[in-house]
Amino acid sequence: MTGIIAAMPCEAERLMERMTEKKEPRVFCGVPFYEGKIGREETALAVCGVGKVFAASCAAAMIAAYRPDRIINTGVAGALSPSLRCLDTVVASRLVQHDMDTSPLGDPVGMISGINKIYFETDGALSRALADAIRGAGGRAVSGTVATGDRFIASPEEKERIRALFSADAAEMEGGAIAQVCYVNGVPFAAIRTISDSGDGDAPENFGAFCERAAEISAAAVAACLA
Repeated sequence: MTGIIAAMPCEAERLMERMTEKKEPRVFCGVPFYEGKIGREETALAVCGVGKVFAASCAAAMIAAYRPDRIINTGVAGALSPSLRCLDTVVASRLVQHDMDTSPLGDPVGMISGINKIYFETDGALSRALADAIRGAGGRAVSGTVATGDRFIASPEEKERIRALFSADAAEMEGGAIAQVCYVNGVPFAAIRTISDSGDGDAPENFGAFCERAAEISAAAVAACLA
């Protein structure tokens, strides 16, 4: 079974449209989980909500309830790398929580206390399959570092700070928390983020339309990979 955690309701709707043999949703930790098949793959799909706490809670509930063989997190992000354009897709090679900071105690910025990790690496084979699906659909897929934090990044200064600290390519608000939960539970994990904005407060015209299109690209890649 594959677990899918979407960061946006509109993206979950696009995956639901592709799901067959649907069952009545089950609710865990206040989140509805939708079961069915995408392609021939048994799938559980959930929208985690915004931020790291909701994301981690959703991932932990999914693992406890379904014992998935893998989890894919899909959504949109702001660009940190100057080489990324709107509607490019970052297939995460690793994720970091940029707002985790115990440096006054002598730790590196971003290190998760207790497990002493800064970066959470994704599953290589699953990430390659997702990248191939994006390219097969005519999109641009880039492997890179995704930075997660409980802040919407909307200033050039914050953007440059995160990029300088972590060599990060994109910023969002859920993936690093899901990656941590998957790591401590030994579940293979992958994350894709389609770029919806520049990450410096300079949103494109018709941002809502860009966001919808970015969500569709990510959802289509996940569906193609599972099919």
